[in-house]
Amino acid sequence: MISRRRFLQSSSLAAVLGSAARARKLRTIGVQLYTVRTILPQKPAETLQSLDAIGYREAECTFDGLEKVMPALQATHLKPVSLHIDLQQILRGKDEELARSLEQAKRYGFEYAVFSYLPPADRGGLDVIRRLAEKLNGAGKKCHAAGLGFCYHNHAFEFEPMGGTTPFRVLMENTDKKLVGLEMDAFWVSVAGHDPVEILGEYKGRVHLVHLKDKASGTPVMYKESVPKTAFREVGHGVLDWPAILRAAASAGVAHYFVEQDQTPGDPVESLRQSFDFLKNLDY
Repeated sequence: MISRRRFLQSSSLAAVLGSAARARKLRTIGVQLYTVRTILPQKPAETLQSLDAIGYREAECTFDGLEKVMPALQATHLKPVSLHIDLQQILRGKDEELARSLEQAKRYGFEYAVFSYLPPADRGGLDVIRRLAEKLNGAGKKCHAAGLGFCYHNHAFEFEPMGGTTPFRVLMENTDKKLVGLEMDAFWVSVAGHDPVEILGEYKGRVHLVHLKDKASGTPVMYKESVPKTAFREVGHGVLDWPAILRAAASAGVAHYFVEQDQTPGDPVESLRQSFDFLKNLDY
């Protein structure tokens, strides 16, 4: 019979080997170029080469200034994956302009178009959100026809309780999951008092893109964007549980991950370097 000591030794070894087999790293890390918006227009080539040298391999761009950025982006190893498109082309029903934008995005090699932000002036009650959902479904159809995926990017206001539900839930319930996915921003989910792991689990299969940004300790729960600038932290330098979030994201089928930091204490490239170094070395 196997001895107790040998049994314990073999059990411990199996546990270690099993843990090692389950350990994962984020192999491809992307960057949302909004983070470097203060320096990118003046020196696009230098900025993008710096991000390339850090090790970022995918990029999420914004529609504004795209023509100026793309030549410099194409000279790096950064692959254009998703594009935050002009909101007014969806909100104001500018179909021809939206079609041209989607054609341009596809020509540049983007895979996703993203509705990035509902301005405060366009917000309201749940009926407003239901009307927005109709517009997003329409945009999703156009993206699908153009060979692009389409996602909605959350902030915190969508999670404000109202009418026994939240705008976020109403939006997700009234959009076609085949046409409208989610770009989950882990920071804003947490600011609104929710756990990103919970959202990833509930909407498994629908969260295609994730924004990685950390939150400072003591940041209050709120349903608006007016958080202190110091609330934004480099990934791994705040309170969010990144191993748990990344495990949930992998289980939910997330396809792409973008580091974004809306506000940085100094050089945004240095902040992006710190976030990349943390994620590169993180086992989850």
